[in-house]
Amino acid sequence: MNSAQADAYLRRIGAQHPAWPTSDVLRELQLRHLRTVPFENLSIHLGEEIVLEEERLLDKVVGARRGGFCYELNGAFGALLGALGFDVTYLAARVYGDEGKLGIPYDHLALRVRTVDGGDWLTDVGFGAHSHYPLAFGERGEQRDPGGVFRVVESGPDAAGVRGAGGSREREDLDVLVGDKRQYRLEVRPRALGDFVAGAWWHGTSPLSHFTRSLVCSRITEDGERITLSGRSFTLTKADGTKEVSELATDEEVLAAYRERFGIELDRVPEVRGAQ
Repeated sequence: MNSAQADAYLRRIGAQHPAWPTSDVLRELQLRHLRTVPFENLSIHLGEEIVLEEERLLDKVVGARRGGFCYELNGAFGALLGALGFDVTYLAARVYGDEGKLGIPYDHLALRVRTVDGGDWLTDVGFGAHSHYPLAFGERGEQRDPGGVFRVVESGPDAAGVRGAGGSREREDLDVLVGDKRQYRLEVRPRALGDFVAGAWWHGTSPLSHFTRSLVCSRITEDGERITLSGRSFTLTKADGTKEVSELATDEEVLAAYRERFGIELDRVPEVRGAQ
């Protein structure tokens, strides 16, 4: 990413070019990203190709002012952070599903970010409802955040009895929890963006993926609330967890919600592929 692209990305999220890649700057950039770039899977249902290459991600997130799901959002954000001088590592994770079962390999992409002031952070702008600020990578106690109380802990053995990816304590996988609920299991081995192509393909095509079975477009508001548009259902989730749900009656209302609430201009209403 060149300096002009980085500046355009910063304008997209309403941020100034930072003087130094510090922990405070990272906190601000993550929150601004979550407020302005939606977590959404619309491309899957609009028949748009998802390409995990830096230029294509920038074209979508910055040029087209769209969002994306984890591979796209954290892939693009990681490229921005790297251009700003942060030390960025792509990490693979497997998401916990029903009954505590882990998803596929390369199920999720997250970022490990080191800053010039000694910070070492788990940064994630692509997991939907998650922490608003980066989580301290090496901290094993509770970390309080507007999104909940989080913990990053060493994982136990998986369903096959395997402990971690590397067989040593330094290579132990980590579990990320909010409250008592495990969110995903994180590998600490560095990965490249291209490693996630198969995972992105699976999530964009498999009938077993929740992304092919539902529509989602979601972001945090300036008030710390979350707004989500799923098909024709618009949900406002308040900071205390209470929800207000309204149904949008017409295509015009749906398109207006995408435009006015999420900054996404569409020429037609997305429909779940399986319903077409």
